[in-house]
Amino acid sequence: MLPRKKLDIGWADLASALAMSLRRGGADRASRLEALWSPEGRALATLSVRSGFDLVLRQLALPAGSEVLVSAVTIRDMVAIIEAHGLRAVPVDIDPDTCALRVDRLRQAIGGRTRALLVAHLFGSRTPMDAVAAVADRHGLFLFEDCAQAFAADGYTGHPRSDVTMFSFGPIKTATALGGGVLVFRDRDRCEDARRRQRAYPPQRRGGYARRVLKYGLLKALSWRAPYTVFATLCRWSGTSHDRVIANAVRGFGPGALLVQLRRRPGPALLGLMLRRHRRYGSDDLADRIAAATALAARLPADAIPGRWAQPHCHWLLPLQCDDPDVLVARLQHAGFDATRGATSLHAVPAGRDAAADGAAPMAAQRMMSRMLYLPVESASGAELRELARIVGDFLDRPPPVRAGP
Repeated sequence: MLPRKKLDIGWADLASALAMSLRRGGADRASRLEALWSPEGRALATLSVRSGFDLVLRQLALPAGSEVLVSAVTIRDMVAIIEAHGLRAVPVDIDPDTCALRVDRLRQAIGGRTRALLVAHLFGSRTPMDAVAAVADRHGLFLFEDCAQAFAADGYTGHPRSDVTMFSFGPIKTATALGGGVLVFRDRDRCEDARRRQRAYPPQRRGGYARRVLKYGLLKALSWRAPYTVFATLCRWSGTSHDRVIANAVRGFGPGALLVQLRRRPGPALLGLMLRRHRRYGSDDLADRIAAATALAARLPADAIPGRWAQPHCHWLLPLQCDDPDVLVARLQHAGFDATRGATSLHAVPAGRDAAADGAAPMAAQRMMSRMLYLPVESASGAELRELARIVGDFLDRPPPVRAGP
């Protein structure tokens, strides 16, 4: 079976991370890593993007009940963090063709309580930010740019108007360090204040990170085709969903109080691995993934690929939308392609009753996510990509099923 996603990390990186987690030292790693992102001192390394987002919201101390506009498709925990601060997340619809925020809907969503805007770049695409930033400027909104899925090792550190741009290096991200985030601030003083606040957090536990490295070493070995096929087969025989097992294994934070888990500063081993990866990782490392996704997308109907016309695009994931996505997932898995509906914790942010009544609900985002699945493309040969395209194409060309009942 062709696995759905390959961990973007080498064995030498894992060995280095384990060695760093077993010895003390490395007090200067944070400053060296941050200098790679901003020699001017406007970057901050964090335990995760979610940790950094929570940190900046604490810093902003927005009045209770304030609204944060968010891309209508985003990570569940980002909305949970907003709500934990006593704020309200208001979704803004996207254009499925590009996955970009719709500027007309953005203007419509701004109200008297709107204080901030969180723009998520989806699936490896990068939303054009000029028009969005102009609207944020006009209304005095604090602008968060979430590049967790869009790191492309191309030197991009955020739009000049973005107040904070956030990059993630969690387990399934590009250039993963099995955790960690980098925040780039527009204002150096705000960055220094965030750094001071983070120093008050307890440190990440060394033993916990060492266990994390070992766990993902096992998952990396499991992602080879033969053991992955055995794993999926054993799960099926035992009546367990391998989707669920994988989702639980790669979850960034476990069950429990989310904010308590987020409010730690990154440890030296995590910082050391992030530093190692950023020094060695380049855009050429993404070439095969981009080529495979581009080749497969070219064989499928353009309107079936969310974000098909987005530029630039590093294809972190290749999503597909169709009627009856569960049926297609089952068909692809039977054919040896581990497609999934649950590769990420992305979801369509529900709108409040007022928005639904006013016709401002994010209908495009909701429809897209209700029909979404993700195709495996990494490590696929040319012949496998052609076969994958054939199966998907045949499915999309079939007549709609006849449904019983009214």
